[in-house]
This record gives sequence, C-alpha cells and structure tokens, in this order.
Amino acid sequence: MSLREKLNADLKTAMKSGDELRKNTLRVLLAAVKQAEIDKRPAGALDEAEIVGVLQKEAKGRRESIADAGKAGRPDLLAGYEAELQIIESYLPRQLTRDELVEMAKAAIAEVGATDARQSGAVMRLLAPRTKGQADGQRVNEIVRDLLAK
Repeated sequence: MSLREKLNADLKTAMKSGDELRKNTLRVLLAAVKQAEIDKRPAGALDEAEIVGVLQKEAKGRRESIADAGKAGRPDLLAGYEAELQIIESYLPRQLTRDELVEMAKAAIAEVGATDARQSGAVMRLLAPRTKGQADGQRVNEIVRDLLAK
C-alpha cells in the first residue's frame, strides 16, 4: 500500500471512528500533497519520496509552531500542535537517533578529512544525501559543527 493510499484509508477510518484530530490532520496532509502536485504540473502525481518530503515539511511547520506557542506561553495551542506532530511522524520513516547521526558524521568527517568548522560544507555535502528523510538537516549540521569545533 502506497503512502497516499494509507493516508486516504486512515482518513476514512478516522471519519468512521469520529477521531476529529486525526481526521483534520490527515485532511491537511492530503491537501498539502495535492497542492504539491498542482505546483509540480505538468509532471503530475508525486512519487513516494516526494510525498515523504511534503510530510516532512508539514512536520517541520508543526515543530516551529510548537516552539512559537511555547515562547508565547500558549499551552492550549502547544498540546494541539504536539498531537498533530505525533500523527504526522507516524507516517514518516524512522528518524535516526543522535548517536547514529554522530557516528555517521564522524565517518563523513574522516572521509572528507575535515579538521575545522570551515570545512563543514564539504562534510554536509557528503552527509546530507545519506540522512535525507531520516534526520532534520539543521540537526545534522549542528552535530557536524559540534564535532568539528572540538
């Protein structure tokens, strides 16, 4: 079953069960996928990797909203965004742990032969494709910079 089919099937299930949060979140995700297809025209339908990219963009938006709601002292909004983020993340590939990212970064640093933070761009060029879809690029960049600063 493709990711799009799973989203549609889960939407139907949520509608039947009366799960408003899941239903609304899935509708937003499907609308974002549809908008991405419209933007991509005339190429048409998105493949699985592109759909995952749309979901990652939606998850990133929720993380930013969580941070903003936390700064604004809005626990009511915070809880809703966190619940939506959990639903979105359930459709994304397993994310790499910090330890896994550190090991991959160390290997990439050794492969490039980087010795200081000025060479982080070369490390990121090598590491970004390896972690695509499994880790946030900003998080990977922070780990690389920390390792090169030592």
